[in-house]
Amino acid sequence: MGHDILPLHGRVAIVTGAGGGLGRTHALYLARQGARVVVNDLALPAAEQVASEIVANGGEALAIAASVTDEAAVGAMVRDTQRAWGRVDVLLNNAGILRDKSFAKMSIEDFRLVVDVHLMGAAICCKAVWEVMRAQQYGRIVMTTSSSGLWGNFGQANYGAAKMALVGLMQTLAIEGEKYGIRVNSLAPTAATQMTHGVLADASLDLLDPALVSPGLLALVGEDAPTRAILCAGAGHFACADVTLSEGRHVGAAADAGEQLVARWADISDREAAIVPAYGFTQAERELASAGSRSPALAAAR
Repeated sequence: MGHDILPLHGRVAIVTGAGGGLGRTHALYLARQGARVVVNDLALPAAEQVASEIVANGGEALAIAASVTDEAAVGAMVRDTQRAWGRVDVLLNNAGILRDKSFAKMSIEDFRLVVDVHLMGAAICCKAVWEVMRAQQYGRIVMTTSSSGLWGNFGQANYGAAKMALVGLMQTLAIEGEKYGIRVNSLAPTAATQMTHGVLADASLDLLDPALVSPGLLALVGEDAPTRAILCAGAGHFACADVTLSEGRHVGAAADAGEQLVARWADISDREAAIVPAYGFTQAERELASAGSRSPALAAAR
């Protein structure tokens, strides 16, 4: 295949936590699609190993050691990337850690540490590339979320909270980045990595090769990428998740509003007419419209 027809030819991607596991397969995949890849990891030898694999396969890569929680180090990484290749097109926030325990046994220190790496680390990396992407009027950012954040998982209160927070970060950055050609999405992977050993059965782990998740990136970072998508990927299967809003019912200001809510819960929570709001204020707009249609004063003012 000619180099010039690769889908990510000319693009520059930073992949955090790329020294092993999913980050490694992501970096190798993006390189095979033609991207020049910055392989970031806490451990330089691990990053160098992946970078040399890319180079051995005919790609271009830089290994840069930095903690995603270190603003200065992340800033230096972005500047080094620009010096080497002139731009940053793709940021893949993949770096993460686990400190699993039931909430009863979890220390606040372990909660804070996991939120710091996953959420603050992603925010620091996004901030470091944001002006670069705005100036070049092009950017693709991928958050790594998780089913543990979207739907919960025993023993992962810290991890789940951080992973759902990344969806919130995605939603707002996508809105703010839209006019600058920046598209922001989330990937919820299921893969056999250091982080999932001991959690899943061996037979399942064999099917959950991390390399089967990485092709999902082509949809999320390519020219025609969506924005605000949550792509769930594992074992070669892909699906999309959404945060939806049910149609709901207007209860009003009656003294028994709480009791009415309880009585009408099945209607209020019914998903049949649920929508995916385009922005957060959709909720308030709908609430006001519902209240206004029942208010003579508001109806007369229209």
